[in-house]
Amino acid sequence: MQFCMDQATPSTSTKQSFITAACLVVCSIAIWWRPLLAACELALSDDAYTHILLILPLSLSLIYFSGATPRKDWPSTRQGGIALLAISLLLRIFAARNLGSWSQGDSLSLNIFSLVIWWIGTVVLCFGLQFLRLILFPACLLFLMVPFPPRLTTGIREFLQQQSAISATALFRLAWVPATRDGVVISIPGLDLEVAEECSSIRSSMMLLIITVVLAHLFLHAWWRKSLLILAAIPLAVAKNALRIVTIGELGTRVDPAFLTGRLHRNGGFLFLGLAVLLTVALLFFLRKREQDALRIGSVRYLSVEERGRTDG
Repeated sequence: MQFCMDQATPSTSTKQSFITAACLVVCSIAIWWRPLLAACELALSDDAYTHILLILPLSLSLIYFSGATPRKDWPSTRQGGIALLAISLLLRIFAARNLGSWSQGDSLSLNIFSLVIWWIGTVVLCFGLQFLRLILFPACLLFLMVPFPPRLTTGIREFLQQQSAISATALFRLAWVPATRDGVVISIPGLDLEVAEECSSIRSSMMLLIITVVLAHLFLHAWWRKSLLILAAIPLAVAKNALRIVTIGELGTRVDPAFLTGRLHRNGGFLFLGLAVLLTVALLFFLRKREQDALRIGSVRYLSVEERGRTDG
């Protein structure tokens, strides 16, 4: 009888933890309803924030497929969870009352940031800090839901515009096409191409970055290899946009001017994103193979030393 009671208690307690977590999530939706709605509207209206809609489903999927489950024999961290919930509420009040006299965009960023803190606090309160460590990557991934402040978004767009224009000019010259650049305007025979804000390719660049981060987490172990793969997303984001500009410019001047305003110009970003993803996968394959080779060599050396120790003994 005692054995049956011990077996039933963890399951009942775990069920209560899930119910508490569900209630806290529902409360968060009620408290942050307006910021959540504003973030969704921003993601649907501005291509710099489209990725926001993907983060929560992606994070939940990673948690589900990781197979991580909470255990009741782990030490309680209720105080840490309550502290995180309290901090998130204070940030929500701070943003709602605009105590920092911030812009609407900055206030939205703080609101969504506080919401993510609430969700992480819910995990700590209901399931413990050790469970959070098991799902640390998807939990941290939630911070990509936080909209970039407007000034940061403007800076990213300008960076992509400038670097895409520089790279496209270099590609034109490599293709033996006379090209000059004035800021973000590229001049080739018979055509001036402007890399406008909407041509900065910020949406597909963010998608590439997210894909790269997830691939690095899933398939690499060494932190420096992960960092190398993630950093490679930046030049690849610029290169894919430069290739898109050159392709449209060449097709528009040599084949049909309709290419300058056609579907390739309007919706071709995902085609060149696919090429960038293929290059990312190729780099991932190379880094993973080197990592596996290093582990194999290290294992062989360890076995050799162990066998030598046995022989000497």
